[in-house]
Amino acid sequence: MSEQVRVLVGTTKGAFILTSDESRQEWALTGPHCDLWPINHVVGDPATGTLWAGGGGEWSGAGVWRSTDGGENWELSQMSNGSMAEWAANDPGFAEMIGGVPPDAPFTGQIDAIWSLCPVEDKLYAGSKPAQLFVSSDGGATWEMTEGLANFPERESWSPGAAGLNLHTIVPHPGNPDHMWIAISAAGVFGTEDGGSSWSRLNRRDNTHSHGQSDHPAAGDGNETGHCVHNMVRAPGGDGDILYQQNHHGVYRSNDGGRSWRDITGGLPSTFGFPIRVHPRDPMTAWTIPLNGDMEGRFPPDASAAVWKTTDGGESWKAMREGLPQEKCFFTVLRQAMAGDTQDRAGLYFGTNSGSIFASTDEGESWTEIARHLPTVLGVEVLETQG
Repeated sequence: MSEQVRVLVGTTKGAFILTSDESRQEWALTGPHCDLWPINHVVGDPATGTLWAGGGGEWSGAGVWRSTDGGENWELSQMSNGSMAEWAANDPGFAEMIGGVPPDAPFTGQIDAIWSLCPVEDKLYAGSKPAQLFVSSDGGATWEMTEGLANFPERESWSPGAAGLNLHTIVPHPGNPDHMWIAISAAGVFGTEDGGSSWSRLNRRDNTHSHGQSDHPAAGDGNETGHCVHNMVRAPGGDGDILYQQNHHGVYRSNDGGRSWRDITGGLPSTFGFPIRVHPRDPMTAWTIPLNGDMEGRFPPDASAAVWKTTDGGESWKAMREGLPQEKCFFTVLRQAMAGDTQDRAGLYFGTNSGSIFASTDEGESWTEIARHLPTVLGVEVLETQG
């Protein structure tokens, strides 16, 4: 039986799916799905093929879409209503045009959009804007807010990033479903070992201070990393809980499950970027996409695109440029817009705000554009199933 590789893409105008076999040479595109909602994140269950897409905004409200037939049909779990529902309630003509007044949603007034999704065994987790963590025990049909994070003692002191106070990253421990990490912009990294009943804040620097200290307001201080985490991943393997994060001001590695972080930005052309990806089998190999700076345009340094790779845990970095635009390149790659597969030669995929999807089937050595002219790409994930 052949293996099917699907690249799941969230955009400002719905979800798209790119499908190939294990050779990853020819790709078929479907979409847009999910009624043109802004979709921040699309994930799938490799055992069942079920897909979930989270997104929304002030107009539509927040919700999670689910497909059990590979993306042919989608069902929405509306978690909050937006201004569209208010318009419909006050304008019968508009209500008729959209098929009636939307029913009340359980978290209206509490959240605006879903930013991240993560299946963990028989549960599905969702992170929102503003930052809350939700859990579903019925495949995404109904949701409960996790009270441990909602009632975190220091919550009122959390500051939003430029895009809001977003819970954009959920990282489960593969051997323990009650152990996970989350990242919130701009409140930092948090960890739980009891399924979300209690949380610890995990932003302490280690004692090396290898990259020096910046006076940038997002850079943290001598004791903590900056709280504006952009993306975070866990390295494979059961020992040590190695984590990587791309922060607003640097790339960091933790060898102890987030209890301390070491700055590994040295060797990169910029401290600023959004996504980070780790190899599916090698904890010392990771990739990131530096941008020229938060106030300098947020495009590749010198307008020349590159994915930067480390094979020694961030001690050194190398630029991978083959197949990427090397002149007049001004795209941005957002925090959730880079993912990878688990094939023998690991594949990598990233999407741009200019609507392109780039793929590498040789661990970043060379790149091919497999889709273009999509809406702004907000999220990229990969689902591998038996076809």
